Amino acid sequence: MSRETLTISGMTCAACAKRIEKAIGKLGGVGQASVNFATEKLTVDYDEGALPLSAIRETIAGIGYGVVEETKHGVVNIPIAGMTCAACAKRVEKAVGKLPGVLTVTVNFATEKATVTYDPASIKLPQIRDAISSIGYTPLEMERKGAVDEDKIRKEREIRVLKRKFIVSALFGTPLLYIAMGSMIWWLPFPIPRTLNPMQYPLNYAIVQLVLTVPIVIAGYRFYTVGFKAFVQRSPNMDSLIAIGTSAALIYSLYSMYQILIGNFGYVEGLYFESAGVIITLILLGKYLESVSKGKTSEAIKKLMGLAPKTAIVVLDGKETEIPIDEVEIGHVVLVKPGGKIPVDGVIRDGHSAVDESMLTGESIPIDKKPGDKVFAATINQNGVIKFEATKVGSDTALAQIIKLVEDAQGSKAPIAAMADIVSGYFVPAVCVLAVASAAAWYFLGTPPQYVSSFQFALTIFISVLIIACPCALGLATPTAIMVGTGKGAEYGILFKGGPALETTHKLNTIVFDKTGTLTEGKPEVTDIVVAGGPGSADRHRLLQITASVEKGSEHPLASAIVRAAEREGIEFLEVGNFNALTGLGVEAEIGGDRFFIGNRKLMDERGIPLGELEGESDRLAEEGKTPMYVVFGGKLAGIVAVADVLKKSSAEAIKVLRGMGIGVAMITGDNKKTANAIARQVGIDRVLAEVLPQDKSGEVKKLQAEGLRVGMVGDGINDAPALVQADIGIAIGSGTDIAMESADIVLMKSDLMDVPTAIALSRATIRNIKENLFWAFAYNTAGIPVAAGLLYLFGGPLLNPMLAAAAMSLSSVSVLTNALRLRKFKPAVAGSR
Repeated sequence: MSRETLTISGMTCAACAKRIEKAIGKLGGVGQASVNFATEKLTVDYDEGALPLSAIRETIAGIGYGVVEETKHGVVNIPIAGMTCAACAKRVEKAVGKLPGVLTVTVNFATEKATVTYDPASIKLPQIRDAISSIGYTPLEMERKGAVDEDKIRKEREIRVLKRKFIVSALFGTPLLYIAMGSMIWWLPFPIPRTLNPMQYPLNYAIVQLVLTVPIVIAGYRFYTVGFKAFVQRSPNMDSLIAIGTSAALIYSLYSMYQILIGNFGYVEGLYFESAGVIITLILLGKYLESVSKGKTSEAIKKLMGLAPKTAIVVLDGKETEIPIDEVEIGHVVLVKPGGKIPVDGVIRDGHSAVDESMLTGESIPIDKKPGDKVFAATINQNGVIKFEATKVGSDTALAQIIKLVEDAQGSKAPIAAMADIVSGYFVPAVCVLAVASAAAWYFLGTPPQYVSSFQFALTIFISVLIIACPCALGLATPTAIMVGTGKGAEYGILFKGGPALETTHKLNTIVFDKTGTLTEGKPEVTDIVVAGGPGSADRHRLLQITASVEKGSEHPLASAIVRAAEREGIEFLEVGNFNALTGLGVEAEIGGDRFFIGNRKLMDERGIPLGELEGESDRLAEEGKTPMYVVFGGKLAGIVAVADVLKKSSAEAIKVLRGMGIGVAMITGDNKKTANAIARQVGIDRVLAEVLPQDKSGEVKKLQAEGLRVGMVGDGINDAPALVQADIGIAIGSGTDIAMESADIVLMKSDLMDVPTAIALSRATIRNIKENLFWAFAYNTAGIPVAAGLLYLFGGPLLNPMLAAAAMSLSSVSVLTNALRLRKFKPAVAGSR
């Protein structure tokens, strides 16, 4: 199955999203189709062999929506020296325009600049410069505009168009409402002209209203073209409700105008031009405010995209050359001066500096960098000149991967949205039925005295019911909160891999921490070397030499600590043969023909080796939170090398906050029980899973789940990956391995464990926000539709005016978006927070 994400244009409500999902889901070869109304994205899993992408695009177009081409072109201004007349400008245009990959080129002779739009995948800027040089002109330092983000431009254009349409509607709608209502409000400061008095000049009154209504209808023409098309195709949406409601008002107004023309002046009471005009005006206002608010929900992505510099200084043939960031290739040597942003990921080859990585990891303290260390795009070089070799460019950089992760999360659906999706699918047809039923009921019940006929009163009910219904609020309730929530997480270095991860996290009631590298720094040091007594026993130096020589073949953090200790003491390593790693137990190897075993207590028990006189020392070390490594030679215990890992500063605080949030905490480790319990006491953990082999970690998580617990697993190593997958939510530390991060549902970019309670608090805040949004969306429609249908009027209450219904409908969508935007004020978890 292939996965493709397409940007959809023309959607106006959740019913549109449901309609597209239904149409694409019916195609043979489609595994799953999901449309996010807030981000206007369709994510589809399909079999390329059975179904081409073009067929999916055609299906979308066939039901009345568009697919936006997601092409990103480079745009650059190139100052050119040597042009003497307009013919020179034409010649440059011709030469550059011929190049494959150049889309447009415009040369302005007055400013002596060429503006070139090109495809970076097909042509590079040096080729454009060479083409200009080859015809005798000199391209000067370029003014790069950067990549044109089609999606951003499209949304900005949409906001401008909606604003323009609303202004036009308001300019005509205001006098329309004034003329229609002015005769009823005697105290208005500007009285209605006598020639427009409905009682004395009803035809003038009707004609002026019609003239003022036509421009408003033209401004809102999309409601009719999209709405009626969807209705004819038996998939009505919000546009259909507006189109049917306002068309009914307009048609009846035109009929009333005809009656006035033939002398039935009483029909002046049946003019509804102002209802149609004001309804369209208010809904255009709502759509404009909605599109502006939608733009704010994706601010986190825009901030991330704005972090990367636009150019890089590359050393080519010994010369420093500034080139666009798109043209940096793997293997290029990039130079970064103090205060400059690092343009791509790479490895330092020359120079020392401190690099501020806070924009990626949130760590406020600059990290010292030396040759061999990695650097990442968008981080800031502070105080030294460094040269590094580019290892990841373009979409492969850490920043690009983070952006993609956040975009994918914002485009995904949370399970909590399922109910709203189901309701949205049936909502509009149900409203149409209710509108007809309500109008028919009132038609036969009788006519209030202020209405000319039963039909006129029934029409008022019909329009009000159609207009007040708002599927938009239902469709926006979940995705907007998820967009803001995942974006806010990214600001704090917490990356949720999707809506389901964001939702499930709030349900966690138990967090399991791996010990090494998660609760601890993962950089253990040798603390004690205990030599066994007796004939033929080794001394301290010899014991460390043997242990370090054997452990040099292991990649375990404890082994690295022993090797570092030997190196610090200047100990010479011995030649080792037949090395073998014993998973979860230790290692074995031969030195000079003799066989040595080095490992944990479980290895001693398995091999039947007694601790003898060192049992007391072993217990003491374990109770101090140190890990004893037992060294065996000739079937006897030769000594113990104890290693201890320093706890992270944030470990105890994070666990305190989690317990304050009502979440249980457990620790899982391969250490013996005494060592594990000692470390657990230091950080405040009361449930310890000790002596667990790497392959058994996922089984321990499964046992906790069998107790009915919702388990979050926090780890950083390759051996944590199965447990991260088994847990309800896997949380990987950003400093850990790639495999751990791929297996996790949440990635913490920092090594700060306080981000664990922050992630849970953010999930709780987001889900609470979604529930509020869904409550108000359902409550609005549940209360509004009966009121519009005349339920209050039936018991002597007021009747809802269609114009007020339109205002309420527009405000409902905006209120949901505004509530979602409150999440931007979220603050990280602190001690005592719940």
